Amino acid sequence: MSGAWSFALVLGGGGMRGLAHVGALRALQARGWEPAEVIGTSIGALIGAAWASGFTVREIESLSLSLRRRDVFAVASADVALKRLRAPALYSAEPLDDLVRGMLGDVTFRQLGRRLIVNSVDINSGRQMFWGLPGLEDVAVADAVFASCALPGFFEPREIGGCYFADGALVDNLPVRLAGARGYRAIVAVDVGATSVLRADVQEAGFAAISARASEIVFQQAMEHHLGVWTAPPLLLVQPRVEHVPMFAFDHTRALVDEGYRATAAALEGAGAAVRAATGGIYPRRTVQIAVIRERCIGCGACVATAPPGMFRMDGDGKAVGPDRPCEWSPIDGAFIRHCPTYAITARPAGAAGASTGGASTGTGRAPA
Repeated sequence: MSGAWSFALVLGGGGMRGLAHVGALRALQARGWEPAEVIGTSIGALIGAAWASGFTVREIESLSLSLRRRDVFAVASADVALKRLRAPALYSAEPLDDLVRGMLGDVTFRQLGRRLIVNSVDINSGRQMFWGLPGLEDVAVADAVFASCALPGFFEPREIGGCYFADGALVDNLPVRLAGARGYRAIVAVDVGATSVLRADVQEAGFAAISARASEIVFQQAMEHHLGVWTAPPLLLVQPRVEHVPMFAFDHTRALVDEGYRATAAALEGAGAAVRAATGGIYPRRTVQIAVIRERCIGCGACVATAPPGMFRMDGDGKAVGPDRPCEWSPIDGAFIRHCPTYAITARPAGAAGASTGGASTGTGRAPA
């Protein structure tokens, strides 16, 4: 893109699911959508840093496909054995540090050929830090990226300028508000970390899986909060279907990249023109019919409390009643479906068979299959 119309690309964190960002970059490039700036969190910061450093999308994809677990994770056995609960992290910093520095060297933000901002948080003060902003450009990109990837408990915080920084997802996994404040005409955001999918037996899977799932829940709630009041600029929210892939799985790389491409291409083809013409809102948008399966409804009123005011009401039998008319939804709408304890609320495309009587639900609050 050139001229007055420009957009920022926001790449969220989500462990290895973030390799879908590579496919997103490929889809954008194929359609001539060149971001003026990338704002990244965690693996989104790593992919964004590779792009800003001058790697081609094909080179980033090749690097991604070559990644193995040993390139990122090595249990910090000595620290865990000697320091026990005082060990700074479960995994050693060296493999990830070698990977990041091997890609980026010692280049600073000021020396990059493209605009990059990396999201992190001061683990002591809770202060969010966006490396690459004016006044924060003379820092090694590799250090900022490592800090952004340092999910507490997994990797130790990174010292920069006498302070210690960790994964910015603790505050905001998808920092679209920063992009909005920087004056871009539009934002494309790729979300791979906030997932409402139902998991099974997480409690039996050990510390790493439980901690990762806790992070997913935090990311989801924060994103719903931040985007629930979004007005402008127009935001194209891309959500690749990668929720079935564990955060730290290394055997789905090809599928992740391909899904990132598919989801981004579909979003651009379905709503790209609308985003360019709009002055605000979240896209893509669709029309859905919301329904309550009365046999499942227990009358708890959770839908009344969590949905937009006036969407649901309780009838004389103590059952929830949904809206009579179809609703226009963005990808962020529908979280209240997930909060129904009996999965009694459904949402179908308006006009679809069974739209008023139930069936599989859609949206961020989709019920389990």
